[in-house]
Amino acid sequence: MTRFRPVETSVLYSPAWFVPFDEFAQRPRSADVVTELDRFDPVENVWVLQDTPSIRTPSAAIAYPELGRRRAPGTRPERFRVRFSAIGLAPLYPADAENFDAAVVGVGFTAYPYDDVTPPAVRSEPRLVRLLPSVAFPYGPGTRTVYGVVVDKVTRVPVTNALVEARGLTSRDRTPWLERTLTDTTGSFRLALRWEGDPAAGPGSEQIFHLKATERPGRTGVLDVRLPSGRDRRHVIEIAEQ
Repeated sequence: MTRFRPVETSVLYSPAWFVPFDEFAQRPRSADVVTELDRFDPVENVWVLQDTPSIRTPSAAIAYPELGRRRAPGTRPERFRVRFSAIGLAPLYPADAENFDAAVVGVGFTAYPYDDVTPPAVRSEPRLVRLLPSVAFPYGPGTRTVYGVVVDKVTRVPVTNALVEARGLTSRDRTPWLERTLTDTTGSFRLALRWEGDPAAGPGSEQIFHLKATERPGRTGVLDVRLPSGRDRRHVIEIAEQ
């Protein structure tokens, strides 16, 4: 649970600022977003859940101004991570410039010590955290979606938290579009396809959409989906080493 406080009085120094962003709606989202904070214990080599509360700023950012505050700022920096959850949405943890890896859990950051006189050694910058539609996302009436599962090509084991995406260009002005989702614990996905696909050869109005599933760099799978004929089909994307 996060608490709301004015930024002027509460967030002088926060080692991390997070802006949850609803990718489907294309806008920041603070309502119903829950965060959990973990501290890394270097002795036990484990992440430990913390009870340090976050605060929510008027600009919809989530911050942790209490982390790093010390009576003796000379103490060592500490590593933390924040995990996000929201009904119908799944957090995409790697930043936009980072490669996707399904094994990444949370957004990590370092809390540098500070006090009322000495500021932290490194100042933080806002970090956008994209929230993608999950299998349970409440798509509106008329939204075209496809569903299926991502599995390992050899073992047939479902792949959890795989990134499933489709890209293309609009026919009118060739504007790039992108739709993304993440698989659940059973490897299942449901992906919106609101834009145009590539026209299929032959008569009719069939369109082809190119789906790609990624577990980590070098481990991907692709599948072409034809619509509307494949709308009600359970599509299987097989992931393998590339």
